Amino acid sequence: MLNVAPPQDILSRPTPIGIEQAEAALVEHYPRLTRLAYLVLPPSLGRNRRVLTAHALVQRSLPRKHGGGEAAIPAPRRGDPGYGFVRRQVVRQALEAGLPLRRRAWPKRAQLPPVLPQVWGLRLFPRSGGADELALDQRLSALSGPARAAFVLRGLDKLSDAEVRRELDAVGVEDPEQAVKEAGDPGDGAALLQAAEFDPCSLQARPTDLMRRRQHLRAALVAAAALVVCGTLLGLPGDGWGRDGAAAPPYARNPAAEAALDPARVVRVDAAAWRTSARTDFSVWPARGSLTGDTALLRRALAVWARPGRSVQVSATPGTPSGPPMGAPQLLYAGRVDRASVVLFYDGLRVARYAEPVDGTSGAALDFARVDGADAASAGALVVGRTDGNVRYLTAPWVREAAVRDLLDPAAAPRPLPRDSDGVTGPLVSPAQARDCTSWDVLQLRDDSAGRLLTDLGELAPARLTWGPPDAPRDITGTAAREAWARTACLLPTVRSRGVRAVNAWQFARQQLPEANGTAAWLCTRADTWSGTDSRVLAQFQAPGAGKATAGAVAARAENSAACGTHEPRVLAGVLWKSRGGHWYVLAAGSEDLAKVTVSGGVDASERGHLLAVRTQEGARAQLDGRLTDGTRVAALR
Repeated sequence: MLNVAPPQDILSRPTPIGIEQAEAALVEHYPRLTRLAYLVLPPSLGRNRRVLTAHALVQRSLPRKHGGGEAAIPAPRRGDPGYGFVRRQVVRQALEAGLPLRRRAWPKRAQLPPVLPQVWGLRLFPRSGGADELALDQRLSALSGPARAAFVLRGLDKLSDAEVRRELDAVGVEDPEQAVKEAGDPGDGAALLQAAEFDPCSLQARPTDLMRRRQHLRAALVAAAALVVCGTLLGLPGDGWGRDGAAAPPYARNPAAEAALDPARVVRVDAAAWRTSARTDFSVWPARGSLTGDTALLRRALAVWARPGRSVQVSATPGTPSGPPMGAPQLLYAGRVDRASVVLFYDGLRVARYAEPVDGTSGAALDFARVDGADAASAGALVVGRTDGNVRYLTAPWVREAAVRDLLDPAAAPRPLPRDSDGVTGPLVSPAQARDCTSWDVLQLRDDSAGRLLTDLGELAPARLTWGPPDAPRDITGTAAREAWARTACLLPTVRSRGVRAVNAWQFARQQLPEANGTAAWLCTRADTWSGTDSRVLAQFQAPGAGKATAGAVAARAENSAACGTHEPRVLAGVLWKSRGGHWYVLAAGSEDLAKVTVSGGVDASERGHLLAVRTQEGARAQLDGRLTDGTRVAALR
């Protein structure tokens, strides 16, 4: 008598997958599979390695031989078992890539850097997104690997909770139920998973650290030459090594290199030098801190700067070389900050921060920031420590008073911030490390001039915040400036960790909205870097009626643009806006020197002056064009 399996058993039986079927699914769904791998991989790998690893994992997901793999169809509505098989392999490898390496176990293939693909001399990463994409990336980074996989499978492939648990169980997750609970409901984040920020198939390219590449190339050439010389000497009869072997004679020593590694030659500036100096920047900061006489600490810091070991965490802001100093650097600070011994050096171009645990040297860190061309405003403080989401600053010797101000609360008074005798502040919450934007605490410094506002953007040198036209930016002191910045602060994460020196917000226009909907403000926010390149510009539309801390709508953005800067102090931007009456309009505004604004494409119209409001339909696409009084064309920011 034959036993007939119930229908549900037939549906749950694994379906054999041939290599042709799996390959067809991989080719057809390659962009989706690489996006899934990129999202599940741990963010700690860095965007360049995540991109390359995502492609490598997908390309290694085919069965090794015909009929060599099996996959269960993940859901009745998804009838492609080839895609289900390849997806399962991708998720399994992406989770393995996030496992910690063990001393007495061979690493899994996914835990090692990908051999292929490789692009020499370039860093590849997806296009940068906005504040929403950044918030989603931070949310994913806070999840465990299995929870991140559950979040992505639910949001990207629309799997149910039961299907997600089955997939996680199939790839070896110990507690799929807990992973699903930790992931939570993707909500609006499901749509953001399709954003270009998480697309490893649509990439931007930047060069790697050119200085380090040259150093490595020179080191490789020197090593190769040394091997040739040593091989030749070994082949000679008799004692081929000589007294000093391959070492250079004593007179060949580099005095500058020796001075850079000698703690006794470190430059120490007098405490009162800044009062009479013609310069007011980091070069006149005195050496401060309780450990300035600790020769052993200074020696370790200098040695790590010159030759950082593999265990040292090295970071540098974009455009900042991370090589050794040219000569003896200037000592700015050496002391205890929270649970670390910290040393700050300055070599005329960069500030270098060395930190090691108080109870040893394991886990030492070395950070660089470019600060050439600093003045009294931009040399007011340096980050000296970060702990538990807080940041401490070392303030300049000319700073008389320090306080904390919340940018999102323009009416609130500043809160006093204590400092010790060396100028180190107490801890304040770092907005650069916060997951949301419920507050934005900035450092307010006061000297002989008005108070300046500095904000932490994840780097050693905080960025100065200003307000006003590009040719005359000033400190944020008035009510109008504070209210405008309250609606701008939550856009600052888009310029985080880019080597930003200053961020200026400029209200270039105010516009009476149609149908008596009030008055809107148009702002241009420009972030300039220490390197002078890679600037970022945002045109912002602040509609009336929103809360004081509600971020404005980003109308346009550009990188490496001269708009809103000293070289091109003008801007033109537009938005598609819906009135309270339900009608759609194309709104445009430019700086006051525009004589005419024209819109074409979905709607054709023009108006004299620097403002435009034209009735249109939902979803209309229009192209803006502006003219100065002399006929010079001004293109819209994009």
